[in-house]
Amino acid sequence: MQSTVTPTHCPYCALQCGMNLTPAPDGTVEVSERADFPVNRGALCGKGRTSAAVLASNVRLTSPLVRDQGGTLVPASWDEALERIAAGLGRTRAEHGPDAVGVFGGGGLTNEKAYTLGKFARVVLGTSQIDYNGRFCMSSAAAAGIKAFGLDRGLPFPLEDIPKSGCVILVGSNLAETMPPSLRFFTELKENGGTLIVIDPRRTKTAEQADLHLAPRPGTDLALALGLLHLVIAEGRVDEEYVRERTAGWEDARAAAMAHWPEYVERITGVSVPQLRETVRLFCEPESAMVLTARGPEQQSKGTDTVGAWINLCLATGRAGRPLSGYGCLTGQGNGQGGREHGQKADQLPGYRKLDDPAARAHVAEVWGVDPDSLPGPGRSAYELLDALGTDIRSLLLMASNPVVSAPRAAHIEERIRSLDFLAVCDVVLSETAALADVVLPVTQWAEETGTTTNLEGRVLLRRRAVTPPDGIRSDLEVLHELAARLGVEKGFPTDPEEVFEELRRASAGGAADYSGITYRRLAEENGVFWPCPAEVETADVRADALDDEEAPAVHPGTPRLFLDRFATPDGRARFVPVSHRAIAEEPDDEYPVLLTTGRVVAQYQSGAQTRRVAELNAAAPGPFVELHPRLAARLGAAEGDPVAVVSRRGRAVAPARITNAIRPDTVFMPFHWPGEGRANTLTNPALDPTSRMPEFKACAVRLEAVEG
Repeated sequence: MQSTVTPTHCPYCALQCGMNLTPAPDGTVEVSERADFPVNRGALCGKGRTSAAVLASNVRLTSPLVRDQGGTLVPASWDEALERIAAGLGRTRAEHGPDAVGVFGGGGLTNEKAYTLGKFARVVLGTSQIDYNGRFCMSSAAAAGIKAFGLDRGLPFPLEDIPKSGCVILVGSNLAETMPPSLRFFTELKENGGTLIVIDPRRTKTAEQADLHLAPRPGTDLALALGLLHLVIAEGRVDEEYVRERTAGWEDARAAAMAHWPEYVERITGVSVPQLRETVRLFCEPESAMVLTARGPEQQSKGTDTVGAWINLCLATGRAGRPLSGYGCLTGQGNGQGGREHGQKADQLPGYRKLDDPAARAHVAEVWGVDPDSLPGPGRSAYELLDALGTDIRSLLLMASNPVVSAPRAAHIEERIRSLDFLAVCDVVLSETAALADVVLPVTQWAEETGTTTNLEGRVLLRRRAVTPPDGIRSDLEVLHELAARLGVEKGFPTDPEEVFEELRRASAGGAADYSGITYRRLAEENGVFWPCPAEVETADVRADALDDEEAPAVHPGTPRLFLDRFATPDGRARFVPVSHRAIAEEPDDEYPVLLTTGRVVAQYQSGAQTRRVAELNAAAPGPFVELHPRLAARLGAAEGDPVAVVSRRGRAVAPARITNAIRPDTVFMPFHWPGEGRANTLTNPALDPTSRMPEFKACAVRLEAVEG
């Protein structure tokens, strides 16, 4: 009998590439091309091609684990594990109040699971202390987008628009390694006569594709954007008609930019004045142009202002809300977009509603069948929540995240996690964080469950169940259903993902991220639907056989391109936000004279909890390294492969030297996928952006030390 082929999507990055899964008789699963999905047209990176390896029972968790009296995690029944979690969370809530219980989610959870986790925290536990690791991803871009446009969606246009634009400035993204299938859009851009400008302190594989590469000092992207806007003004390249008709606040933003003259910006950034002028020329001469940012400018203690400065550049030149132009953010995690839209973020309710908005509270409370006054207010952001563990927050329920590796100042966060009275973790594998838990629950993963995700374009997608999970595995929805019942809430937590999605549709209706017109049927038939997509026209009184008639009620088609008519502000105008350059939170000094920046490599993903368990990926990227310039290596006396210690005010990491001319002499780079002595996030600075609460992963002061032996 022929095996069934299931069309679905990759579990990793925000591209959510289409793929086909075919179970084999030997129990393995074959991953193959799915050419009909427009984001990747069948192309897959190494992580996508090997994604089925984590489905193997010898790789993933297959039984609940509980910590015995000797401190060892041992297998247990589901009843025992669930009872322990309910007792642990319930005891903390009874003794210390609901806000002593924390909930921490992940950008890899489906929309259904993120929605249910937020509902569980607020309705069952009554806690305000919920956030997720997506706060570390694109929260600065989200905050800046809301300030400027009134709405946050990663890309306000489909990826297919990129090759048709005249120029793209790519700021702080190495997409050739972080999302390789997307590189073809930029290759096609150049083939079509467009220009690619890459801004990165390193000459990455992406920068090698650029027509122009600018290598600013880490943490100076804000000054760079302001210097470019200064030149736009000075050279008479402002689109005065657009600014007058479609924006507000220009005069203050103009004055702020004019204080950043080119020579001043050159001294701050290290980017020469001729390069600044050439960037302005390449960006302004074509009819259309885009600016796309990623973690580089966003993961800073001034990330919101930095992204805002790049948005100001787009607005001043008339590049936002016009065809083939605009500002966009390249989201990182698989469901980083949808994960923050539906309630697992500290200040949000489903539909991207604000938790402190009385109307939003009333709407969602009605859907949930609770009193609006019973819903807690906004809680701590991700790092602040983790920092409060063991003190204000005594117990934690954690899903799909590994902060022991991924959080800034990671050694401190590991200490805080160890100090908890009780920790429960739901995960696919025994991550470094799960290994510290009192109870670990093995849960289904992407290919074993149905659910929706929202990719970086705002395209809502249907991931389909392709294989049966091993015995002893339950879904996160089943876990939350069982825990809710044990904590006294018998109804309102269904285990069927489509039933959850139907409730999510009602909860999101009328919100900024309106999914009410989206159904599983439409997602399957249309290869995804772009939000906002308001509710379908009522068809209760229309015969089913008349739905194909010309007079039949139409459904909303979704919104692939935002802002073409107006922005999502009360008056329809985009807002300039005046910003000025300021230093990073921790500048180099005599004791710590070098800058550290962090990032990813192509063969690993995020904290590496899953990809480090795949042999092919480990062979390609077996461990951490320190990338440094030959001049810096010579001063240290380090040769290629020598162990090098990188020391910050927060700790010490050791990894082999990788010596290259592709990095600035004042900067070192470390990937953050590994635990242990090479853990890059031992070093990083948790200084927070005042608006987004994003930590400053991308720049901190360090010193280098040679390591004997």
